[in-house]
Amino acid sequence: MSQKELALDALSHLPDDCTSEQIVEHLRFLLGVQEGIDQLDRGEGISHDGVKRDSATWLST
Repeated sequence: MSQKELALDALSHLPDDCTSEQIVEHLRFLLGVQEGIDQLDRGEGISHDGVKRDSATWLST
């Protein structure tokens, strides 16, 4: 799905009385999620073991 299609689909599901700020916030969220999915598809994500290792480091300091 293209970004335009994603945005149009998102807009069609928002209530008619939503504010422009709510529209922008919703679109930013969805596009951010899509960007993360695209990164994972390109193999740019962090493995589950990597997250556990990193979070253990963060929690021990």
